[in-house]
Amino acid sequence: MYDEHSFYSIDRLVEFGMGMAIAQQMVQSMNQSMQSMRIPGAGNPMPAPARVYYAVLEGKQAGPFSETELVRLINDKKLSKETYIWYPGLPGWKTAENIPEILRLVVLTPPAIGG
Repeated sequence: MYDEHSFYSIDRLVEFGMGMAIAQQMVQSMNQSMQSMRIPGAGNPMPAPARVYYAVLEGKQAGPFSETELVRLINDKKLSKETYIWYPGLPGWKTAENIPEILRLVVLTPPAIGG
């Protein structure tokens, strides 16, 4: 005997199949969203903090300075390859010419126009 309320009736099987298809689409959509999501500290590498530098300017320790600020000091002729520089992790003060990333700034900073 055919019972339209039985789980095995054609109407119920179609409803079940459609429900499963919709559920699979929802799961795929959620998985794609979660894969493209970036949450700091959740298996995603955090960007390294920017290094800060200290310099001996006019005989006194000054800083901290960012690389951008060091370029400004180079442009203002307050920092040269002979300037003593230190940054956290460096065992002692060194001249700018002995720190490759600072020497690069000194060498690559164009001179002032007309100077």
